Amino acid sequence: LRQQVWYWAAEWFYAQHAYNEAERYAQKALPLIHPANDVCADCLNLLGLIYVRMGDFKRAAKYAKQCLAIDKKTGDYDRISSSMNTLAGIYLASFQVKEAEKYILQAMMYAERVDNPARKAVIFGMASEIYHSLSDDNKSLAYAEQAFHIDSLLGHKGQAAVRLSQKASALLGLHRYVEAEQTLHKVIPVLREAGNAHSMGIALNLLGNALLSQKREREAIPCFREAAALFAKMNDLYNEIHSHRGLYESYWTFYPDSAKIELNRYNLLKDSLYSHATASALSRYNAEFGNDLLQEENAAMRRLHQRIVLGSVAAMVLIVIGAWFIVKRVQRRYQQKTLAQIHEIETLHKRLTEMQAETRPGTQVPTEPQPVPKQAEEETPAAEPTLSEEDSAFLMCVIDVVNAALPTGDYGVCKIASELHMSESTFRRRLTEAAGETPKAYVQAIQMERAVALLSGQPDMPILQISAQCGFSETSSFTHTFKRIFGCSPKQYREQMR
Repeated sequence: LRQQVWYWAAEWFYAQHAYNEAERYAQKALPLIHPANDVCADCLNLLGLIYVRMGDFKRAAKYAKQCLAIDKKTGDYDRISSSMNTLAGIYLASFQVKEAEKYILQAMMYAERVDNPARKAVIFGMASEIYHSLSDDNKSLAYAEQAFHIDSLLGHKGQAAVRLSQKASALLGLHRYVEAEQTLHKVIPVLREAGNAHSMGIALNLLGNALLSQKREREAIPCFREAAALFAKMNDLYNEIHSHRGLYESYWTFYPDSAKIELNRYNLLKDSLYSHATASALSRYNAEFGNDLLQEENAAMRRLHQRIVLGSVAAMVLIVIGAWFIVKRVQRRYQQKTLAQIHEIETLHKRLTEMQAETRPGTQVPTEPQPVPKQAEEETPAAEPTLSEEDSAFLMCVIDVVNAALPTGDYGVCKIASELHMSESTFRRRLTEAAGETPKAYVQAIQMERAVALLSGQPDMPILQISAQCGFSETSSFTHTFKRIFGCSPKQYREQMR
């Protein structure tokens, strides 16, 4: 009796989006259930869903895999397809989308063996989300429309609204923003009336993105704000971070201080959500999934595959080694080219600072260029770049404009060209002629020159703040770029300078 009551309580609290309570009752029920029956599989599946909503993908994958193992033993294709769908959702939520695709394709295969339209609608809906994440939005749109058609025929009004939300995601990916907005305006009232707070929060995030894409930031703010409140109440970290990212982008033009607050919230939530332990656990389950598929193959086919592998292993080793050398050589050339560009920018920046100081008496002008990391010293060219006065003057203007724009995050090609009173195409052509680089590569070099200056000149400034000052919204992206060019992380570079 306790087992049944606690399991029913867990299901009820999950439906109410009270995930902490749902987890508590499901964990109380699980030890009382026979470990190999359908009820046990249902409880394990429920726990998997609960932990997805709570952002704990390690435990979500653990329970979902246990559920799948039980379902496979029963040979119930409907239940197997359901478990596969749950695992697809877990990997989708953890941004391992190719793994999610493997599970959803398996789920479709099992679902085709049984006549359960409702199950197919759920699986098609998940497939729509997965292919949206894979940027295959035409396929995503097709699956969303199939799922909507099935749920409409079944009279599932609430589920049909969810499928329309998935359709709106695909439309956004296809840049059909007006259609997406119109679809979401139909969806949100239905979800609100049904009390489906979770799907409504997702729809509000989508509507905010549709409005942002149309440059209607003020209208997007209340959508993201309401979504953030809903997800915070449900303790759904995964979707809450998207709300705060949307608020950051919406606020930036009008309320920069509020935008910074939202960016900090976004980074804190993201760091708490994706831990090293979670990534390691999911990698382990990826390997297990691969083993499951191999075990299902015909034995003769496996032997054939083994012969093919053994026959080609020597050639593959040679190809891999050759490819490795080629990649390393390309990377080294890229690093050398970028370091030369940074050296040139450093020289021009110094000249620009001296020229500006001449108009401000009493200003101290640094006489030494900023040091570069030890790993990159050998790559930095010793000779001064040869530029015409006209090219030098133009590049100094570009450096000045980009450095002023980096802290705001608004340093796109269109913005820079506008500041220089040029069309975008003229600016691209002129910069390529003067610097021999694309605007993207040249701006990145300016970012790295600024990073080196701040790391050496501001020893107490946090790396997070330096990252923002150099125009990076995420510290991890800043660190990756810096290390790719200089061969060490910003932190390691700063330690070398001490």
